[in-house]
Amino acid sequence: MGKRACALFMAGILCLAPASGMPARAEEPVLSQKGEALLVGAEAETLGISAPSACLMEASTGQVIYEKNADEPRSPASITKIMTLILIFDALASGKIQMDDQVVTSAYAKSMGGSQVFLEEGEIQSVETLIKCIVVASGNDASVAMAEYIAGSEDAFVQMMNERAAGLGMANTHFEDCCGLTESASHVTTARDIALMSRELINRYPQIHNYSTIWMENITHVTKQGTKEFGLANTNKLLKMATNFRTTGLKTGSTSMAKYCLSATAEKDGVRLIAAIMAAPDYKARFQDAVALLNYGYANCRLYEDSEMLPLPYMPVVNGVEDSVPLVYEGTFSYLSLNGEDLSAVEKELVLEESLTAPVEQGQPAGALIYTLSGRTLGQVRIVAAGNVEEAGYLDYLKDIVSRWMMKTGP
Repeated sequence: MGKRACALFMAGILCLAPASGMPARAEEPVLSQKGEALLVGAEAETLGISAPSACLMEASTGQVIYEKNADEPRSPASITKIMTLILIFDALASGKIQMDDQVVTSAYAKSMGGSQVFLEEGEIQSVETLIKCIVVASGNDASVAMAEYIAGSEDAFVQMMNERAAGLGMANTHFEDCCGLTESASHVTTARDIALMSRELINRYPQIHNYSTIWMENITHVTKQGTKEFGLANTNKLLKMATNFRTTGLKTGSTSMAKYCLSATAEKDGVRLIAAIMAAPDYKARFQDAVALLNYGYANCRLYEDSEMLPLPYMPVVNGVEDSVPLVYEGTFSYLSLNGEDLSAVEKELVLEESLTAPVEQGQPAGALIYTLSGRTLGQVRIVAAGNVEEAGYLDYLKDIVSRWMMKTGP
């Protein structure tokens, strides 16, 4: 079928949000840039990153800006809890659980060592309180309590974690528990995979920042021994460090095997970055490395977005009960500038089919908005049918003929 194209030229790179009524898919842009990292290997050493493994990623596009041994499997310690949180928010989003659900702590959950909030067997806390315990205080006991509540057992929950990781393309990750307490050579992930799951969490569930930015907060233990307050203190000290960006999260982790790990998320001028640090030599080094990466990213990255969608026409439909169908943009498109291009020269071209033939199904492709710069295609956003149109039958044609005749002859 033929095409009809209309080009509109505008300055800047656009980020296209879904039209009203269509589901947002910001967690998976239609086109994510796949270019090489800005700094890799020996070049990366110029930043003085002390950790043996690190990755810097832009959240909207998934573009890797910096990597150092980013695919080397290592013990993640409590960074594991990022995947636990993804599954918790998945369960909330599906309606399987609610924030005010009351969760009973099992003897097994209580038995967790390491970082904990000292839940007692039989103690009842809400889902939201346990989320705070996991995000702010890195509670292993709270993580297991939620794993058991969602999946029935920690083992079943860990299976869900590994399935979710595989779905995100975390090729070098294998989880054996829900909290990272296990020091096993087979409980591993990588800096790149940490960035991937961090990106999934903050893009799909941005409400996580309501919890990951809490500095201190009290929870109340109600047990057979009575009622007492317990203070949660955030393990992410970036929240209180003086920086030229806004820290929004996300998770720390440390064990003797993993050493010091961090997934740091930040925002500045609309650009959201993720810095994953693994096996830093000491407590302070992981934060210093993250600051160095984030400063480097904000010095070199610019993300341009468009808040105004191009209007879309109705698409003609051939042999349908309706003559046309409305169109919508599908998903989003973001472009991250790393190389100082002249973004004022970006061109947009709206390319549409001449018509669609009935039956037409909602979501059926109808064209694309294509972005180019100096003859190079940057990406595209698909355009799809916003509704269904059934194929016209004999009676439909007869009614149309009668209607047209009545209009011509008048009353």
